[in-house]
Amino acid sequence: MTDKITMKTPLVEIDGDEMTRILWKMIKDELLLPFVDLKTEYYDLGLEYRDQTDDQVTADAAEAIKKYGVGVKCATITPNKARMDEYHLKEMYKSPNGTLRAILDGTVFRAPILVKGISPAVRQWEKPITIARHAYGDVYKNTEFRVPGKGTAKLVFEAEDGTRTEQTIFRFEGPGVLQGMYNIDSSIESFARSCFAYALNLKQDLWFASKDTISKVYDGQFKEIFQRIYDEEYKEKYEKAGITYFYTLIDDAVARIMKSKGGIVWACKNYDGDVFSDMLSSAFGSLAMMTSVLVSPDGCYEYEAAHGTVQRHYYRHLAGEQTSTNSVATIFAWTGALRKRGELDGTPELIRFADTLEKAVIETIESGTMTKDLALITTLPDPNPVNSLEFIQAVRKKLEGML
Repeated sequence: MTDKITMKTPLVEIDGDEMTRILWKMIKDELLLPFVDLKTEYYDLGLEYRDQTDDQVTADAAEAIKKYGVGVKCATITPNKARMDEYHLKEMYKSPNGTLRAILDGTVFRAPILVKGISPAVRQWEKPITIARHAYGDVYKNTEFRVPGKGTAKLVFEAEDGTRTEQTIFRFEGPGVLQGMYNIDSSIESFARSCFAYALNLKQDLWFASKDTISKVYDGQFKEIFQRIYDEEYKEKYEKAGITYFYTLIDDAVARIMKSKGGIVWACKNYDGDVFSDMLSSAFGSLAMMTSVLVSPDGCYEYEAAHGTVQRHYYRHLAGEQTSTNSVATIFAWTGALRKRGELDGTPELIRFADTLEKAVIETIESGTMTKDLALITTLPDPNPVNSLEFIQAVRKKLEGML
């Protein structure tokens, strides 16, 4: 074998939990370390170490991405009460993804990985649809509480100069619930610019959808900022590239997307993006066949799988049983990070390796060798379902032949 591919600058490696943590090591051992002189700065975001550090490790990982410009992340657990008891945690830590997004102030772009033999559930979709998800504020940073009984809920803002604005939200005649959420212009502006730049780079139309007919001020501000930035900064560039920017209501976007051929970037507010990226991934085949990258306004990139830690398979693995866990999204997180590292450092051999590894994954599946989740939905005749390690080893064999 030829000498390993060298890296000029480390990338930030963020380890995770459960079955994806097992896959992480398999991918490194079989597909990366034999071919690349891997330089990484390692952070362990497994729940045990997050607990030991009072979750400081998550903030440290985000700062490292700011330093090096590129990170790759394994799936992690966001603990609920059951997880808190299972792992004997000191507290119910927040989503590590949410923490990373808040520190990096990024936009999450998610797109399906298309392979022959895995047909979209929506027959019109011929090209990938990329979801651009705003990753700040809204319901993910809300304040909420249980209303015990009769009373008046008010929205109050006290300015620094002492002036006070107050509106009545609702007069409760009995128990209920109350929620307050926020966003800031600077984050919405970063989101808009990220979306316009990303779609321009892909030379694809950009859609943005919200519900400004109902949320006239909150969603209206998103709509106004997008339109202003488009008119001032991107209109001429889009016209020159032969692409368009299109605003519509979120319900209209959902109806339109079902009849679209694809090949667009669909920008969504935080919650909408969370929901519709899962809808799209399922319709295109599987959450494990979805790329995900967080892009910050200052040009930092964090690549990850779009799915969770595959808890059910992990328990089977612990019991000594064979699993057939789809590792494609996790492999593509690594290839995305290595490609971007190569682009930033000017190392074309690293870019070529990332491209070749992705091609090896796709050709392995298209030749009929795949994990069981894909074997259940493929239109290929006589697929060969294999276990987790066998799939990765089949990709390695294909990769070696290509290299």
